[in-house]
Amino acid sequence: MDAMKKKRGRRMYHLEAALEYLISILVAGSYLATLTKAIGLSDGLTGILSSVISLGCLFQLFSVALRPKRVKRTVVVLSVLNQLLFMLLYVIPQIRISAELKAVIFVVCIIGAYMLYYLAHPKKIAWMMSMVEEGHRGSFTANKEIISLISGMVFSFGMGAIIDRFEAVGNLRGAFILSGIVIFLLMVLHTLSMLLTPEAPGFDRPEKEHRRNLAGFLKNKNLLHVMVVFILYYVSTYVATPFYGTYQIGELGFSLTFVSILTILSSVVRVLVSRAWGRYADRHSFAFMIEKCLLLLAAGYVCTAVAVPSNGRVTFALYFIFHGIAQGGINSALTNMIFDYVPDGERSDSLAVCQAAAGSLGFAATLSVTPLVSFIQQSGNTVVGLPLYAQQVMSGIAFLLVIVAVIYVRLFLLNKNSAKSVK
Repeated sequence: MDAMKKKRGRRMYHLEAALEYLISILVAGSYLATLTKAIGLSDGLTGILSSVISLGCLFQLFSVALRPKRVKRTVVVLSVLNQLLFMLLYVIPQIRISAELKAVIFVVCIIGAYMLYYLAHPKKIAWMMSMVEEGHRGSFTANKEIISLISGMVFSFGMGAIIDRFEAVGNLRGAFILSGIVIFLLMVLHTLSMLLTPEAPGFDRPEKEHRRNLAGFLKNKNLLHVMVVFILYYVSTYVATPFYGTYQIGELGFSLTFVSILTILSSVVRVLVSRAWGRYADRHSFAFMIEKCLLLLAAGYVCTAVAVPSNGRVTFALYFIFHGIAQGGINSALTNMIFDYVPDGERSDSLAVCQAAAGSLGFAATLSVTPLVSFIQQSGNTVVGLPLYAQQVMSGIAFLLVIVAVIYVRLFLLNKNSAKSVK
């Protein structure tokens, strides 16, 4: 592929990632809660639905078995179908059918949408990252995240304000119609960005060769080490962060406005540091970068581990700062470490397996610690006689897991043998 086509591909990748991120905003968080409330889903069912969505990484295992003759065409078709289902979520509340049937259709649509998304995701990443030169993946990924984050903050603020106005005059139907139209327009632009991205040669490999690649997965020790880091990071995240929302609003007494300010603070910090992380990774390695990022994430968990009502605003502000700095490099490092240690034809399968394993174990971690959270709360927020909130304990566990991840990176990914990447 010539240099001009690759340059165009990189620009389209920046645009594609930003547009996809904007669509994801409209089907998550408070937007999702507004939809589920409108169709009559209980808070409990909404929580379960959100947990099921977090298992989406498991769907990537099906991507391993997907062997399209043309990767680009398959990714485009799956993405369009995925986004049409997302748009349909805003149509369902307006259909004149029973509430029970609405709920069933809604659940089927959202799970189907995420299944299609994760089916295409590994192959899309491998295809589009093939436009990026090996020595510049860190800087490129950082710039891509910066563009997505900034556009996301502006978009979220604008859409939130518009929808609030609709709700203030009792016109929720109008808000849903507008949101559906916005998703459709974003889908059209997103599809165009992919169509304008050049086809990547070398991805269409014979079935037997793919099976050999997958069979060789377990023989690639560096890749297995990366998967362990994936798992430790996901498990530490799912042990603690799912319980922070109720802690902030409940025991710590934060207003929703203050929580929004903290989220924006984290995004701004992440934007400011992403490019520096990218340059650092290009100069040294993604393994060195993730070690530093994990140490900063551990510092964030120390802050939440000591957070109580008297100091909660300060400690959680520090957590969001540390978390933002760490996130400026972690996601990029995890993906790019896989790209460091496997050749082109194996990258999408390797990414799918790593994320599927980490996502499923992370979800299992949430389920396993939930009884402990309930037990501590029912015990009057005491542990062996010490006054501790359940979320403080979870933060302590997350801290220990992150430290284990740091030690693992140091022992198995920063030695002289595993620091070499596949060219």
